[in-house]
Amino acid sequence: MNKRGASAVLAFLMLTSFAWGQTRDALVQKDRKTFEGSKDWIYNDLPGAIELAKSSGRPIMVVFRCIPCEACHDFDEDVAAKDPIVRDLMEKFVCVRIPQANDIDLNRFQYDFDQSFAVTFIEPDYTTLGRFGNRSERPEIEDMALSGLRDAMTRVLKLHASIDVVKPSLAGKTPPASEFRNPRDYPRLKGRYEAKINYETATAKSCLHCHQIREAERELVRSRMAAIPDKVLFPYPDPVVLGLKFDPKFAAKVERVTKGSIAEKSGMRGGDELLEVNGQPIVSVADLQWILHQTSDSAELVALVERAGLKLPVRMGLVSGWRRGDISWRVSTWDLRRMGLGGMRLDALSVEDRVGDKVPENGMALKARHVGEFGEHAIAKKAGVLKGDVIVEVDGRSDFPTESSLIRYAVQQKKSGDSVKLHVLRDGKSLEFSYRLP
Repeated sequence: MNKRGASAVLAFLMLTSFAWGQTRDALVQKDRKTFEGSKDWIYNDLPGAIELAKSSGRPIMVVFRCIPCEACHDFDEDVAAKDPIVRDLMEKFVCVRIPQANDIDLNRFQYDFDQSFAVTFIEPDYTTLGRFGNRSERPEIEDMALSGLRDAMTRVLKLHASIDVVKPSLAGKTPPASEFRNPRDYPRLKGRYEAKINYETATAKSCLHCHQIREAERELVRSRMAAIPDKVLFPYPDPVVLGLKFDPKFAAKVERVTKGSIAEKSGMRGGDELLEVNGQPIVSVADLQWILHQTSDSAELVALVERAGLKLPVRMGLVSGWRRGDISWRVSTWDLRRMGLGGMRLDALSVEDRVGDKVPENGMALKARHVGEFGEHAIAKKAGVLKGDVIVEVDGRSDFPTESSLIRYAVQQKKSGDSVKLHVLRDGKSLEFSYRLP
């Protein structure tokens, strides 16, 4: 380990020293103290990173990180300390760390805002080379690995080396124009945050979190359209909706294909390396999710895969409803629970749990694992619902097997002020409650 790498490791260990017992304010303040003096990172200064990239001829690795969030903490620690797995490649980039969403230019940077760690690779002229970072309901290590980041960085550097040739193929990676260039301009967020974090007092509260952008978008759409469309409700779909599980140790290598899925019917196989989709070079799974996010409800994806040394085209037809996956893991789903579930957090009961909760072995069974207690998150509680109640019917329907499917019903087929009627089981007894959507 060279001195530079050792100093980065030591600095980050000083930052964390496993700091989760500290206050959120202290974590954010310490992050700045550590990285502002770093020779390895440019801290919260994108214009400075752009200038250095122009003079050095290197591409830029922009890391967006929500400091107080524990999710992805270990992965972020390894990247920040330039772990040996990626250190030599990171030296080929200008590395900039952005610890806040207060002043993100949404015309230049769009990604899955439910993540607490995300990377966008860009040229000095803001051409997007690719994205890295994806999360789901799975454990973090099943979605991201340092070797996968290394593989992605290798692909990025190849694109950078031939930028004049490949630039036309990168056009689809450019974010579409955003209605609000700055997150602080969304009606929900307007006037609540300054452009910079207040490092003196109420530091964490002064930090606009990425997931708040998604929440502000949904609230605005609902205020205008009543129903939240699939693209807004199910952003950046996990490729599992296509039947694809990728190996996190690689940039975009298929680990397995679900039987009967869209991917299997198209001819995808385990071991396939995804190279392009709709003409866009794929840097990592995050690039595929970017394409899926931008794809219409009915479309065809044209992929190029490498299999046994051969490059083969694969066509995947998408039909309405294809993107409806599990969104229960997303931080921004808490606000959807307020909108549609009266503040409840619901889990589908397993066969074993049904026995203990005195619930029939067949049919709908969503258990209230949490019932909110404050403001609009307490609507279900005020209606009489208790933690532990099992919902078996909603508005006379029992075709909602998951929390995500019930949220979709509530925010797409209901509007603010509509009543929701619940049939629940409590210790085997049948009860009915109702509440109005906020």
